[in-house]
Amino acid sequence: MYCSNVVPGMLQTEGYAAALLSTIAAFQGTPDDSEAAAASRVERSRVLHEGDHRFGLLLEETVLRYRIGDDATMAGQLGYLLALMALPNVSLGVIPFTAQRLVWPLEAFYLFDSRQASVELLTAAVNVSAPSEVATYAKAFSELSKIAVHGGPARALISEAITALG
Repeated sequence: MYCSNVVPGMLQTEGYAAALLSTIAAFQGTPDDSEAAAASRVERSRVLHEGDHRFGLLLEETVLRYRIGDDATMAGQLGYLLALMALPNVSLGVIPFTAQRLVWPLEAFYLFDSRQASVELLTAAVNVSAPSEVATYAKAFSELSKIAVHGGPARALISEAITALG
């Protein structure tokens, strides 16, 4: 999974998800069911803790800095990312602002093995299954992985973002 704009849904705290979904509802002019939707989103994230799934996640450092919700909401979300990094089935990389770009920031996408990619756009999610297109997303993920930091350096960037909240 690669995300350049927000914390991916499966990694969101309920507070962060509610703040984000409420903002989306206001933008789209739809009824605000963000509290119930956030609870459902968090429930679906149980996949991180069940079975023997493995997750490779890449976030742009901007994701850590964009303010979704208030400072307490952001601090809770960033603290949760630190906790998720300790899971043995989760590899979380952060692409620093200072990284020499090999690939420009892209739209959010999810790879499901080598069979499918799901790409998030403003108004829709596009499911890609053509082998050559899935391979392009896999190549992008591989190249973005090369400029990401993991472990201690990633934790340091997350901790710096928490400190910057004040």
